[in-house]
Amino acid sequence: MVLKYSVGVDVSCKSLKCCISTIDKEQKVKVKSSTTVSNNLSGFKSLQDWIKKHYDDPEVPLLVCMEATGVYYEQCAYYLHNKGFKVVVVLPNKSKKYFQALGLKSKNDKIDAKGLAQMCAEQHLKIWEPMDDFYYVLRHLTRHHQSLQEQKSALSNQLHAIQHSAYQSKTILRQMNQTLALFDKQIKQIEKAIKEHITSNPEAKAKFDNVCAIKGLGIISVATVVAETNGFILFENYKQVVSYAGYDVVENQSGNHIGKTRISKKGNPRIRRILHMPALVVKKYKEPPFINLYNRTFERHGIKMKSYVAIQKKLLVMIYYLWKKNEKYNPNYDMNIQEKELVLPSLLAFEKGKNEVASL
Repeated sequence: MVLKYSVGVDVSCKSLKCCISTIDKEQKVKVKSSTTVSNNLSGFKSLQDWIKKHYDDPEVPLLVCMEATGVYYEQCAYYLHNKGFKVVVVLPNKSKKYFQALGLKSKNDKIDAKGLAQMCAEQHLKIWEPMDDFYYVLRHLTRHHQSLQEQKSALSNQLHAIQHSAYQSKTILRQMNQTLALFDKQIKQIEKAIKEHITSNPEAKAKFDNVCAIKGLGIISVATVVAETNGFILFENYKQVVSYAGYDVVENQSGNHIGKTRISKKGNPRIRRILHMPALVVKKYKEPPFINLYNRTFERHGIKMKSYVAIQKKLLVMIYYLWKKNEKYNPNYDMNIQEKELVLPSLLAFEKGKNEVASL
């Protein structure tokens, strides 16, 4: 008796290697068929027809599994999703570890497609949901903004090196200055486009205004975080957001050995990169929740960068809560909570002491 159909799709720039498998009640995975189609609209139609040909029992669930290989998987994933298929998109490192656990020594597209089909058949994987159009466009804009900033920074460093070298070329210096001016112009244009895109969505604009009330946190930083997380739609709690950004703490302890703890950095690097400067600025402006955190952590270990990373993490969590709850930032919010936590034990202690006196 077949319990599930699974289709593994190994994605490359020009082609899709596909394998359809089944799993029965004894947990045995059987390959039914394999094929190769082109990674374009005609290939997607051929893939759809091929799946329907080998999908014998519509009452049995069918999943299509593929790796998140850059942007090459997106068109196929969107096409199948729009046609009613349940699509699963896994990270390459997750599938790689699964293949290693299977003991696969060789690697090629056909083996990868078969492995993905088996992985999807044996495991309970989360169904992929496409990004909202608003956040998809916003992500393109913010990533291009980051790319321009990185190119400008690299070129500025090159210019600095040439200006302090023994021999200088006027032609090179002139071209570099012209290119830097062009970068500045394009950065301003893309920032304007980001703000116009945000304004086009009144609901999102209101949330941006709430979050940007944090002194030192700009609209580009918030836009990057929101775009990279798809508006926090798929996150159920702040711990998932922290892990996704790579701010989760990794311990190094075994027996009597106690190593240093650090953040994993196994997450979205764009979020960590964009929150670096706001962490410095909110500390400079002495925003209560953040300056208190900085002082407390710096007093504990005496390392400035660790304290700034703690502020970055707190900024991310603050953005998450304000966005999800659609609340405006209140600098005394954390302080109010702390006051309540301090008052409650005092009242409990008072009542306990009063009861003890009464019982004597």
